[in-house]
Amino acid sequence: MSVLSAPYMHDEAAAFAHVEAMLWADGPLCPHCGVVDSAYRLEGVRTKASKKNPEGKERHGLWKCRECRKQFTVRKGTIFEESHLPLHLWLQAIHLMVSSKKGISSHQLHRVLGITYKSAWFLTHRIRECMRDGALAPFGGNGGTVEVDETFIGKKADKPKGARGYAHKNAMLTLVDRDTKQAKSIVVDDIKKDTLVPILRENIAKEAVIYTDEAKQYTKLSEDFADHDFTTHSKGEYVKREKPQVHTNTVEGFYSIFKRGMKGVYQHCGKQHLHRYAAEFDFRYNHRTANGVDDAERCQIALRSVVGRRLTYQGPN
Repeated sequence: MSVLSAPYMHDEAAAFAHVEAMLWADGPLCPHCGVVDSAYRLEGVRTKASKKNPEGKERHGLWKCRECRKQFTVRKGTIFEESHLPLHLWLQAIHLMVSSKKGISSHQLHRVLGITYKSAWFLTHRIRECMRDGALAPFGGNGGTVEVDETFIGKKADKPKGARGYAHKNAMLTLVDRDTKQAKSIVVDDIKKDTLVPILRENIAKEAVIYTDEAKQYTKLSEDFADHDFTTHSKGEYVKREKPQVHTNTVEGFYSIFKRGMKGVYQHCGKQHLHRYAAEFDFRYNHRTANGVDDAERCQIALRSVVGRRLTYQGPN
């Protein structure tokens, strides 16, 4: 049975019950005073009457804390806070984004969900915010192997005059840990050694083995890590058939999906938003079927990360 046919995807009361069960394992948590399991549910509360709704709308998931006497819902302090969209539409949107291998555009979501394009665009960025995972352990721990490569996407808003090659495109660095099958992408200003090496030191364990291509910025990585080897693409060398094999095919496979999504689905992306799209593709890659995670579980992982990730429309990137 498809997850989209579940009751919480179509019924607002069921949607609140589902999210509460996911986020409040120990009972309702008051976002005002922080007390756990000391609130009671308010039944039959409705919004103010209007011309369209003379009797008002039922307010689902409303609780009142016995300690501070304030009201709240499970939306408070999450990406759902102060959103006028029904919660079950949020759950549909999360499922569609985490289950679409190359993403789903805001235009497509606005048609599927029956909401405005502006709402769909903001909704997708809020969901991408909860896909960010800054808690990944250093890659290559215990002597593991890490593939490193960079790619270019889109166009810079401040395109340098007379720029050639990739100088007018946005650059992104990606690390892939072969052992944990995890990826991490970082948007960078350029691909110079002074820019990339500090990022590698911060995100890769010293005992790791690094595989790259023959780019000059990687020539002395063996000084910072246990070992470094590379393939010479300019000479047609893509794999050194050793044990383990030396190549960057894994990270390039990640880029093939990323670029198909960015060019075929999203099409346009400014640098100020590129890190969110990178987080989206990292999330789906790290929680893919090959890692034993199906669509339903991937949706639950994203849902558990909605707390403390609120993003405002005019807030910082």
